[in-house]
Amino acid sequence: MSPSSVGVAGASRARRENAARRAAERRRAARTRRRRRLLFVGIVAVAVAIGVMLSMPLVRKAVNDLSLPLAWSGVIRDQATAKHLDPALIAGVIYAETKFQPRDSAAGAMGPMQLMPQTAAFLARRSGATSFTTSDLDTPTVNIAYGSYYLRYLLDEYHGNVTLALAAYNGGESNVDRWLAAARAGGYAFTVSDIPFPETRAYVQRVLSAEQKYRSKYSSQLYG
Repeated sequence: MSPSSVGVAGASRARRENAARRAAERRRAARTRRRRRLLFVGIVAVAVAIGVMLSMPLVRKAVNDLSLPLAWSGVIRDQATAKHLDPALIAGVIYAETKFQPRDSAAGAMGPMQLMPQTAAFLARRSGATSFTTSDLDTPTVNIAYGSYYLRYLLDEYHGNVTLALAAYNGGESNVDRWLAAARAGGYAFTVSDIPFPETRAYVQRVLSAEQKYRSKYSSQLYG
């Protein structure tokens, strides 16, 4: 075979190899595009399915119950009427305290509204109750009645200021009184952002946010 024939054969082989390589690359690119299309279609299908499910009343209610649960709505309504409170505020406090899953705290607070036994005993004496026992706080009806009474008491103490009442519910009256005195001495109005305890500040914000959501989502149950 002449040198020129060898050169022609080599060039031909190189062209075939290049063509095969380009064909393989095109096949890989096509497979990648197909996978991406299938992934996109799958994501869209899942999104549509979730949207359809969330539009179903029973599913929507289940999602609401998980994210913003509500129980004892009748008790809350009755106590709100009796204590002149917004039912959504009571629900917001219960949400912030226990998310409607009663339990005793490490500090000894009890029931849906996390009342300390000594606080409940004070409220019992103040309200004229004669048969109060600590175990009563495990009964949601009794616990919500005492918790609502305490909210009303704190609102009266702080002249209807919900922020101060909630701060006292979580952080104690003595602390709130001290913060208010410092604000007056400094010549500024006390607001949520002035609460020095991070836990109490977050608590007040959580209750106020939950109150708005309960008023919106559960108007028929709480105000019906």
